Amino acid sequence: MTNARNSRRRPVLTPLARRAARQLGRLRRGLVSCFRAAARRAGRQLDRLPRPSELPGPFRPSSWHSPIRGPWLTSVLGLVLLAGVPVLFATGLLSYAAYNPGLSPVNDTTPGKGWLGFYLFSWPTHPEWLYRVNQGAHVTLGLVLVPVLLAKLWSVLPRLFAWPPTRSPAQLLERLSLIMLVGGALFEFATGILDIQNYYVFPFSFYTAHLYGAWVFIAGLVIHVSVRFGIMRAGLRSRSLRRELRTPLAGTVPEDLDPSGLRAARPAAPTLSRRGLLAATGGASAVLTALVVGQSAGGWARRTALFGPRGLSATGPGTLPVNRTAAAAAITDHDVGDGYRLVLAGTREVALTREQVLALPQHTVVLPIACVEGWSAAASWTGVRLADLARAAGITSPALAQVQSVQQKGPFRKVVLSAAQVNDPRSLLALRLDGADLPRDHGYPARTIIPGAPGVHCTKWVGKIIFSEQA
Repeated sequence: MTNARNSRRRPVLTPLARRAARQLGRLRRGLVSCFRAAARRAGRQLDRLPRPSELPGPFRPSSWHSPIRGPWLTSVLGLVLLAGVPVLFATGLLSYAAYNPGLSPVNDTTPGKGWLGFYLFSWPTHPEWLYRVNQGAHVTLGLVLVPVLLAKLWSVLPRLFAWPPTRSPAQLLERLSLIMLVGGALFEFATGILDIQNYYVFPFSFYTAHLYGAWVFIAGLVIHVSVRFGIMRAGLRSRSLRRELRTPLAGTVPEDLDPSGLRAARPAAPTLSRRGLLAATGGASAVLTALVVGQSAGGWARRTALFGPRGLSATGPGTLPVNRTAAAAAITDHDVGDGYRLVLAGTREVALTREQVLALPQHTVVLPIACVEGWSAAASWTGVRLADLARAAGITSPALAQVQSVQQKGPFRKVVLSAAQVNDPRSLLALRLDGADLPRDHGYPARTIIPGAPGVHCTKWVGKIIFSEQA
């Protein structure tokens, strides 16, 4: 009986199974031995590295003396960024969706995006101020966060120069996330600020690089927050925000020593309180807000939009900003003079002079022009509905419309509009602006105005529109 029970508990292994078990045991012991040997070699390599005290400049911990650095200050600044950056990221993705890149390769500035475009949807025409608010919030918030980002980078400078760079897999992951986080943040903010000024000194497409850079940055942020969230929470709990905001320079003392090395090992006497640093950062953000928000908000606030020059250009009555002039687009009298014809293509093709287009039923709408740089301004537009032009080309239920400019070179020379955009009664081929003929810089002899669309999708100097029927 005993032997029977033992046989059920411990099944007899065949000679082949015993050999396999022995081989697996040897393999396991070999792998453990290899890992231990690698760890010993890594330890010896780390021991051979110079000690931090032997290193020059910022790699030496004693080089850092500020008494206000520490986990609490870094955590407070990080919390502000953690609240603002997701909004910045979301509005940036929505800005890209507004281009309707899924409609046609003509609209897609990032054809290699792959799964990064998983969220894309057809951009609506209601409400007409949707893109204006989204892009204004994106640009304004981006500038508001610049002082916070710089203050945060200053607070963690000792960690960026930590030596040796890594001592564990978790620390290696953190360091890699810092490269993505810091590098991505600097790239995104720098290219965004240059784009606001229309100062394209970089040798690549802003739209493509800004989208990819945003994904790299947000991936680094997710990794970094996952690794450091517990430390940030402990840092926030280590001090009272209310007490720190009441503490003057004379009462400023260093934080407790922390294993991360943010707190200076030998702090000097304070020259600035934590309250002062937070006030300076908040004040800088407030000033930047005042210098940019007017280009989106309009009204009297435009006069303070010094950081948005196109916002300033709309302060006078009857004025509308211009991003790209006719001269910059190489538009000549031959393109838009007496020989100009608007070609409409569908089941039939017709060519109309501007006078013939003016003879069609005219409609007037008040719609804003809103550009990726954050500026926007509303105006009164008069022209022919795109749906009426589609019927003139023999298309009764238009699905898409490709709008082509007479401009020969440059981005967004062609744009594909969705069915919702073509059929919206407010979508016009505009011929007049604020009661007068379009100025050449605003698209004379004809331009499109589409509710809720980015400014670059309101094509100027329209020469041809190709309509397609719904299936």
